[in-house]
Amino acid sequence: MKTALLVIDVQMALAHEDASGTKRSCPEAENNIARLLKEFRSAGDTVVHIHHHGTDPEDPFHPDAAGSAVQPVAVPEPGEPVVIKTGSSGFMGTSLHEILSKAGIERVVTCGATANHCVESTTRSAADLGFQPIYAADAVWTYGITGPDGVHHSADQIHSVSMATLEGEIASVKKTQDILKM
Repeated sequence: MKTALLVIDVQMALAHEDASGTKRSCPEAENNIARLLKEFRSAGDTVVHIHHHGTDPEDPFHPDAAGSAVQPVAVPEPGEPVVIKTGSSGFMGTSLHEILSKAGIERVVTCGATANHCVESTTRSAADLGFQPIYAADAVWTYGITGPDGVHHSADQIHSVSMATLEGEIASVKKTQDILKM
């Protein structure tokens, strides 16, 4: 089955968040993204980079902000498509579906940030469009959030819930080591 790696929002705004001391899930995510990139590239498989560009000039992901830059671990290589999105799904308002369809892709591996926002949204859209998504459980990360009820949910809890809501019905949730064996 022809598979593509989708590297989602691995940008400096998130590295800045980490540097500020914000607690996050999955500290090994970037290392696993690097492993996935190395394997997909060495096999000559399709790699697509999805970058978020905020439309508000105050947004840390705004194209003029330092946060929109790509983290060194995920810099696109020449010839690898880069899709710019302004919403959460990498498919919405972009050429991603066309890129994957033209390449004959049937399955996508999603990785990057954040687990419960853009990676999950892109994974769900991929399934809705007929692709078979694999969510790389240890190559994504997220941050804690407080709900409207005032209850705080840790980064690890959010990460776990994201995996649980995707597994089976939407995607296959796998660790990097298992993806690399496919």
